[in-house]
Amino acid sequence: MPDKSAETLNLLEQLKQIAQGLGETFGPFCEVVVHDLQAPDNAIYAIHNNLSGRKIGDPATELGLARIADPDYPQVIANYANHFADGRQAKSTSIGIRNVKGQYVAALCMNVDLTLFQGVQSAMAQFTRVDCAVNETLEVDSAPGIRKRIDEFAARLASTPRSLKADERRGLLRELKASGALEVRKSMEVVAQHLGVSRAAAYSYLK
Repeated sequence: MPDKSAETLNLLEQLKQIAQGLGETFGPFCEVVVHDLQAPDNAIYAIHNNLSGRKIGDPATELGLARIADPDYPQVIANYANHFADGRQAKSTSIGIRNVKGQYVAALCMNVDLTLFQGVQSAMAQFTRVDCAVNETLEVDSAPGIRKRIDEFAARLASTPRSLKADERRGLLRELKASGALEVRKSMEVVAQHLGVSRAAAYSYLK
């Protein structure tokens, strides 16, 4: 194994600190690994949130070897499908690190265990499943349409309904009145709820 330059050693140590920070931020679901590509037979220089069962000194992966063999290999490969040795699905990102000569000397890799997220996704799909269609609504008359108009008005101002200023709310109420939206039953109640104000406040914006 060739002696490493001070530059490379410093680079690896800096990457080790970055890996630790990423590991602490995204743990325990994300494994973060620093690879020393100048030592492919024992490339793993640091590993945080060990999900793969590998250890420091283990050899480079196929992707690491590909970078060593080809200086033109893509520097960033993000969100590619991967898997751990026990079959768990993973999503990985690999970032190649070059020295001042443009040679790959290291890599920073992140491997996200998708098991928990897939479980949550399945649970949400089960929870939101609708088994049959029944013609019933729990909304007051035209409530969805009024809320949609309010959302569209706020969006034109790059705002949200609850963030509208007083003069903007007055403009909104004038617009709703002109469109006839306030003539439907309980319209002001819907407006007040969507703006996050009392009905009395909503009526005051009509004056």
